[in-house]
Amino acid sequence: MVFAKVESYRDLIVWQKSHEFAIELFKTKFAKKASEPLAAKIRERAAVVAQTIAIGFKRRGKKDKLYRYRGALAAIQELEYLLLLANDLGLLKNFAKLAEERESIERMIKGLIHSNSPAPERK
Repeated sequence: MVFAKVESYRDLIVWQKSHEFAIELFKTKFAKKASEPLAAKIRERAAVVAQTIAIGFKRRGKKDKLYRYRGALAAIQELEYLLLLANDLGLLKNFAKLAEERESIERMIKGLIHSNSPAPERK
């Protein structure tokens, strides 16, 4: 298996997926005009995920990288509830697809955190 060198946050598959997810949420039509505050919050959190991964990639120290990647994890986890709320209010038609994509990105962020975490010390 051949792996390309990761030179930019844009090379990270997790960033690419997060970016695509944010675009999808910005294009999503919510059912009611009154849903705009919730829709805005959902879109903002989705953008924060990709943004925070990009910022974390640029950081030099492992501690700062992990801090940013954990922030991206928190944002994607917040989206879980916000999407559930929008669905329960009858505002989303594509909830199952969005929930699946969100869960996939969460797993990828956890992998990114794991790959950047220091190895446990052996006794």
